[in-house]
Amino acid sequence: DRVLIRIKDLTEEKADEVVWVRGRIHTSRAKGKQCFLVLRQQQFNVQALVAVGQHASKQMVKFAANINKESIVDVEGVVRKAYQKIGGCTQQDVELHVQRIYVISLAEPRLPLQLDDAVRPEVEGEEDGRATVNQDTRLDNRVIDLRTSTSQAVFRLQSGICQLFRETLIHKGFVEIQTPKIISAASEGGANVFTVSYFKSSAYLAQSPQLYKQMCICADFEKVFCIGPVFRAEDSNTHRHLTEFVGLDMEMAFSYHYHEVVDEIADTLVQIFKGLQERFQSEIQTVNKQFPCEPFKFLEPTLRLEYCEAVAMLREAGVEMGDEEDLSTPNEKLLGRLVKEKYDTDFYILDKYPLAVRPFYTMPDPVNPKNSNSYDMFMRGEEILSGAQRIHDPQLLTERALHHGIDLEKIKAYIDSFRFGAPPHAGGGIGTYHLSLLF
Repeated sequence: DRVLIRIKDLTEEKADEVVWVRGRIHTSRAKGKQCFLVLRQQQFNVQALVAVGQHASKQMVKFAANINKESIVDVEGVVRKAYQKIGGCTQQDVELHVQRIYVISLAEPRLPLQLDDAVRPEVEGEEDGRATVNQDTRLDNRVIDLRTSTSQAVFRLQSGICQLFRETLIHKGFVEIQTPKIISAASEGGANVFTVSYFKSSAYLAQSPQLYKQMCICADFEKVFCIGPVFRAEDSNTHRHLTEFVGLDMEMAFSYHYHEVVDEIADTLVQIFKGLQERFQSEIQTVNKQFPCEPFKFLEPTLRLEYCEAVAMLREAGVEMGDEEDLSTPNEKLLGRLVKEKYDTDFYILDKYPLAVRPFYTMPDPVNPKNSNSYDMFMRGEEILSGAQRIHDPQLLTERALHHGIDLEKIKAYIDSFRFGAPPHAGGGIGTYHLSLLF
């Protein structure tokens, strides 16, 4: 008949109540006729006291003190107000006075890593000689590493990002679609693609849902988005190039100008920023304890600069680059610092990229043929989203593909999707991991 109470709900309002709690033994410390336990449940923990008295014998105190760390226990106890703030616990104003304790699942006595070591900032560990946990140890023992408060917070933030992306776009009238991930032809011309055996022939893992997003626009869906895995065979060892990630993609028809889409994407990201700050402040603070960073700043409406303005800012800072040269990673980071100093924002848009550095399906700028109707969005000096108005005219698309030396047979299905009338449209995609730059 017992009802288990969540540790996060153990507050002063529960004082003097008898409750049942399930948690893991995070730490235990015996002192005379008492044993202090810290019970952990996800990112929340509470101090529990087992003391010799009416409800606990010496044997029970000894039993509690010898339960292996990370074991799962059910505890009956009385919630008591703490005389002073309890450091190291999320529930700092109350503690649990244990009356009964049951071991539900006993962990092995030797752990491959200590959770307190796994959440310690590396600089702190290096300074005072205390241990930190290397990445290989984390990955070899992932199930333990995922129990840390930081990992718990990161996964909840990733979930929040997808939730806010979906909420925002549905509110804006978008339709969520699910696109194929095993496809018959490489989705972006054949580069960096994973080939898989498909019965008696070959298939490919989708590099992007772009073709399917655009097909839906051609089918008069007007506004679509999808959340799903993306696969890129990129042999690159940077934090920005992953072989598999979850992509947040959107595509939209527009009435007069592609900036309608740019503004919609930017506002969607701003709503995610605001939603995370409002709903997930506890998780952000948890991550910042291990990975400190300055608060993320953004403007409403979002700052939009043209590419030529960015080039001028970099040249003024001593960078030598051509008008049609793409931004290198160091120049992106420098530009981020310059924009932050001048405009006090970590989030901004670069518009009107040189046509020469964009994919074949990018619409040329009708005013300046050297430019394109394309844009990138940046957070903390790193590109997080690349997008453009797509060419919706099959003849112009064919010409641009030939200009780029692309085999038309390999993209025939893509070009054919525009032959029966397609509205002007634009879109973009972002990886959920990119938004980790928020915190």
